[in-house]
Amino acid sequence: MRYTSVAVAAALTLLTVATAVQGQRGEDTIDGRSMALLVRGRALQAAGNLDAATDTLESALAVDPRNRGAFVALAEVAKSRGLPGKAIRLYREALSLDPNDVVALSGQGEALVAKGAVARARENLARIKTVCSKRACPEVAALSASIAKGPAVVTAATTVAGATVKKD
Repeated sequence: MRYTSVAVAAALTLLTVATAVQGQRGEDTIDGRSMALLVRGRALQAAGNLDAATDTLESALAVDPRNRGAFVALAEVAKSRGLPGKAIRLYREALSLDPNDVVALSGQGEALVAKGAVARARENLARIKTVCSKRACPEVAALSASIAKGPAVVTAATTVAGATVKKD
């Protein structure tokens, strides 16, 4: 009789914990709404509507901040806008979710080359070669070509031609 109430309480606790654990979604699953927004954002990016693509991809990250593909797509948009610093930061976010993502490593390496950090881009190339040691990765060739090409040279004439002069 003394043990009946303790046994009932333990059984109810065990039942409650088991039910709660079953109801949780897996750690690796990304919210379906976020994935749908990612697909829509990539379509907008491909269509050339970068503002709408950025908004949609940021919405995908608001729905599920573990969506690595949305970080990579946002970084690609930033790179296409000529913002390599922002692209590097977004690729770093993607790499914090999966350090062996060769697409993010390659994209970050290309953005690093554009920024002038060729030595860090070579580190990314070495990591890609390590990850892809057993299979062929096109990212190795793309990043190697980008490193060989080097950063774009910006001259004073180019800067002055692109600047707008304000008159007071």
